[in-house]
Amino acid sequence: MQFSKRLQPLKSNVFADMDRAKGRARELGREIIDLSLGSSDLPTAPHVIAAIQSALVDPSTHGYLLFNGTRLFREAAATWYTNKYGIAVDPETEVLPLIGSQEGTAHLPLAILEPGDVALLMDPGYPSHAGGVYLAGGEIYPMPLLAENGFLPVLGDIPAPTLAKARMMVLSYPHNPTTAIAPLAFFEEAVAFCQQHNLVLVHDFPYGDMVFGDLQVPSILQADREKSVSIEFFTMSKSYNMGGFRIGYAIGNRDLIQALRQVKAVVDFNQYLGILHGAVAALTGEQSCVRQTADTFKQRCDTFVTALDEIGWHVPTPAAMMYVWAKLPPQWAQDSIAFCTELVCQTGVAAAPGIGFGKCGEGYVRFALVHEPAKLQLAVDRMAKFL
Repeated sequence: MQFSKRLQPLKSNVFADMDRAKGRARELGREIIDLSLGSSDLPTAPHVIAAIQSALVDPSTHGYLLFNGTRLFREAAATWYTNKYGIAVDPETEVLPLIGSQEGTAHLPLAILEPGDVALLMDPGYPSHAGGVYLAGGEIYPMPLLAENGFLPVLGDIPAPTLAKARMMVLSYPHNPTTAIAPLAFFEEAVAFCQQHNLVLVHDFPYGDMVFGDLQVPSILQADREKSVSIEFFTMSKSYNMGGFRIGYAIGNRDLIQALRQVKAVVDFNQYLGILHGAVAALTGEQSCVRQTADTFKQRCDTFVTALDEIGWHVPTPAAMMYVWAKLPPQWAQDSIAFCTELVCQTGVAAAPGIGFGKCGEGYVRFALVHEPAKLQLAVDRMAKFL
């Protein structure tokens, strides 16, 4: 059989390699403490589960769900956004339900790029951003995110010939994997840059609520209030611990929403209506569960960073997210895959190698804080012996 050339750049997957490494460690009898995947171990709030449960016995929820049937969810998302960020949103033309935000970031390039067009992506960045560009036949220009620049791209460094071919820029703050936060001033710079160069500005925003203390992070639409070039992707996976329910949404420029809707129409229908009932309950109900989730990850972050510090591995304390982005010790600085492979083989502690997020991620490792503090401490104890 002959397969499409577009599969070639998708063959290499560091996370699949790490999954095999975890399998080999299990065969050696290692107890795995998996800090490699950002899948929350916290439960979905009871009032959300109750809304989904009540739908299960209602036969009217059992059929296909088309766009018009998602109106209550779109209205809830628009109202939630307006209440939080102070910007009016039209639920009919500026909101689109998604099967997780990853669906949106992966499918949007199909609506924007012609083969050979360029997408400006963060390096390091979330792997699905690149995957969607490759499937659309696009080319990637990696924007380096360096510690000395606060892990923000330097837009002025993008070459003019690249900009002439570019059609879209993808940002995502709070940032996975570095945990960096972008100020509103940077978003304003990015919006002006994209307006000047006729670029679509995509902001993947799954961690907007996952901030510690009284910190607030901006939405890209606060820098583009007219929604002139921007679209923002949200998910229920992090704030509401609904990862397995696969529910997210896009808010932004109506032409971009319509274009993504056209792509979505030939790929899938929407989720089961009962899941949307649960999402509505989450967005319109008591929000203390969101604060509790963020507080839980802050506690875990403090435990993990303190434990690393005690073994001589000094890393910055994040102000948001559910991860720690750690610069590797010098002896491992050029091979994060080797570090993570040996670590899980010898100790059972699984982490994500920085190179898996892009060339500029080499020399780092990402830990997902998806276990109770006691197990995080145990993971660090094991790493201390390994180091």
